[in-house]
Amino acid sequence: MQCRPHCGACCVAPAITRPFWGMPGGKAAGERCVHLTVQRTCRLFGDPRRPKTCIDFLPEPATCGSTRSEALELLDALERETAEALA
Repeated sequence: MQCRPHCGACCVAPAITRPFWGMPGGKAAGERCVHLTVQRTCRLFGDPRRPKTCIDFLPEPATCGSTRSEALELLDALERETAEALA
């Protein structure tokens, strides 16, 4: 599956707990990444400063659904489930 143009759900919904360039405290779930452009693309795509979490994330129907809204819902649910499992 290819990334949906103008989506950026994966740059908002999940938390990134490790510090990365531009976000020294990481990123909370639901927080917009500072590298997400107004076109909802990543400024760090292809840049070695891009977090490993983002590099490793591959779009697929189970996490991206068929719309941006669905992707946000699916990724938010996955984020909550993961947080609960780690608690």
